[in-house]
Amino acid sequence: MTLPASPPIVGIPSCIRFVRYATFHCVNERYVDAMTWLGTLPLLIPAAGPSIDLHEVVRRLDGLLLTGSPSNVEPHLYEGGDSETPDLHDPKRDATTLPLVQTAIAEGVPVLAICRGIQELNVALGGGLTQRVQTIPGRFDHRSIRSPDMDRNYGPAHAIRLAGDGMLRGLLGVDELVVNSLHQQAIDRVAPPLQVEATAPDGTIEAVSMPSAPGFVLGLQWHPEYKPQENPYSVRIFEAFADAVHGRARRRQPLAARAA
Repeated sequence: MTLPASPPIVGIPSCIRFVRYATFHCVNERYVDAMTWLGTLPLLIPAAGPSIDLHEVVRRLDGLLLTGSPSNVEPHLYEGGDSETPDLHDPKRDATTLPLVQTAIAEGVPVLAICRGIQELNVALGGGLTQRVQTIPGRFDHRSIRSPDMDRNYGPAHAIRLAGDGMLRGLLGVDELVVNSLHQQAIDRVAPPLQVEATAPDGTIEAVSMPSAPGFVLGLQWHPEYKPQENPYSVRIFEAFADAVHGRARRRQPLAARAA
């Protein structure tokens, strides 16, 4: 991979957290570490919704990484009825990520969406979610086991089957792999532009792509960012995203230099 003169910028939207009566915009360190490992410059985007010009933000990005989070997308955003998890919402993140996804895709910015991110991707493009997949008959409990040992929490949980003609199958070169699982929301109604890339044995959608997008778009329900260099499939996924990000940077930086 030939790197551009300055590192590409990957935007990472923040979550809102309340700590000792103060509000913080924050991102899990794993995602920042993964982006620096790929030779990019992570840019944390505040969960400020319409108070910031998201088009101006996207204009400066070479990639967008949507992260996992303990919070859930609010159901009124996808006609999902009353909330079944009213204490687990982050409306300022929703107000930031959903329009950010739409703008980034339209501008050809590569998008990698993980866990909550795949749910945001689906909702932003017109799809719907199941609020608590473990309550649906025949479905697994996809939540974390909540151990103090993070290797157990993020350890292998279940197999997934990859679509035979999908982007992910072509990227990873396998029909099945085993992934971790730490979620309760899941895709229910797939957004029209998205293609299902992988499913769990219980039918839960585990990955999607957007073939019609002008740039790289991949959503994953599991967490490849946990010790990614120890998993060859995680390495391939992140390297594919990095290739798209660096490619955009090489195309964008000469234009930025001329504009300056």
